[in-house]
Amino acid sequence: MRDDIGPVCVTALYRFTPIEDCGAVRGPLEQLCRTEGVKGTLLLASEGINGTIAGTPDAIGRVLAHIRDLPGCTDLNVKFSAAATMPFHRMKVRIKREIVTMGEPNIDPLSSVGTYVAPEDWNALISDPDTIVIDTRNDYEVAIGSFTGSINPRTAAFRDFPAWFRSRREQLVGEGRATKVAMYCTGGIRCEKSTAFLKEQGVEEVFHLKGGILKYLETVPEEESLWQGECFVFDQRVAIGHGLKPGTHALCSACRRPVNAEAAASPHYEAGVSCPSCYNERTDEQRARYRERHRQEALAAAQGRDHIGARFPAKTGA
Repeated sequence: MRDDIGPVCVTALYRFTPIEDCGAVRGPLEQLCRTEGVKGTLLLASEGINGTIAGTPDAIGRVLAHIRDLPGCTDLNVKFSAAATMPFHRMKVRIKREIVTMGEPNIDPLSSVGTYVAPEDWNALISDPDTIVIDTRNDYEVAIGSFTGSINPRTAAFRDFPAWFRSRREQLVGEGRATKVAMYCTGGIRCEKSTAFLKEQGVEEVFHLKGGILKYLETVPEEESLWQGECFVFDQRVAIGHGLKPGTHALCSACRRPVNAEAAASPHYEAGVSCPSCYNERTDEQRARYRERHRQEALAAAQGRDHIGARFPAKTGA
């Protein structure tokens, strides 16, 4: 763990490894997190573990030591960043069918996966005119930042990626076209699956950014970076920039999409109630409920307590 993390250490982690009894893993893990005052979300599935948690550096260290003691988790993929305040309201350990939902049961990143590319080598790969660069994140994530020249699939969820690729396979990597494909995501987990998927589809030269955008922003100096904008993160920080510094976006509590300064100035933006992206997706009745919830959250914050219905990104899509 970096020695400059603090006062709150935010830790994104994942590992593809067979877990035979998720229920047996869940109880002790959740109890330890609560004892240590760690908050966030961890997902368990037969294919492994995924999540983002936050706490003091010492508490996070003890939780990570516990996870690394689980079978197959010694080489846990971990990325650290810092937050001034706790970015989560509660601790949840959930059992899921997949630790990142793709909906392709035959895909196994443990048996076939793309070639990892270190952040310091990423620029050369994506600058090669023979490389197709694909962003595997959701459309609202791509909207606030991406790598220069990358393709935005405009998918609403990661489970939409296979259908998108199948529909454009010939256009992207058909006969006579470049077959070198580089893909990236926030922390690397979605690329583990998406590169495995492309290899299953017969694409051999598949590469992905090791450690994801987070590691790139931490490692590559801003003056050398090919990243443009900010990176959406699934906690109350909303977005971060180069050096993993806090970004400028807020979060719409109604739709959980990022809100920039321009959107916040729109007449369709109301804190805790709506933003330009979701205003026409909600009814007046729904907005009235959101408005009351926001009022109650503000009251709870003023009293120094968490509101039980507080909203924040609960899913982990790194």
